[in-house]
Amino acid sequence: MSTSKFTVNPNSKKTQIIGILPQKILDHFNIQCPSAEVKIFPGAIKHIKKRHPGIFEQYYELIPDIIESPDYVGQNPREPSTSVELIKLVSEHLLLAVKLDPSGYLYVSTLYDLNNGMIKVQKRLKSGRLIPFNQL
Repeated sequence: MSTSKFTVNPNSKKTQIIGILPQKILDHFNIQCPSAEVKIFPGAIKHIKKRHPGIFEQYYELIPDIIESPDYVGQNPREPSTSVELIKLVSEHLLLAVKLDPSGYLYVSTLYDLNNGMIKVQKRLKSGRLIPFNQL
């Protein structure tokens, strides 16, 4: 089902490059970084598995597609210019958070399902926190 050339190895003990954040997302949110490559660290996988049981195991294969073609994009208002929230409508509404490290690389910080996802998506669209990816 994946259309991305990237994959996520769920058992890797090494940092993986798992996608390229589209330039139009970087431009829209004015995120300055030398590379649009998105990394995932073993610690992030461990965090997701611990804090959001079952989500990583069920959806890790979708992560490259979420990065390259989310349904909605936004930013955490507490972390403007260093965060991007990517939401993909699957059976649940998955939120993948990508952050910019101060040293200049992009990385996945978390992945989880939005409880009451459609309600949250609608509220975030109304407030302007989210916008449809196809409107960038």
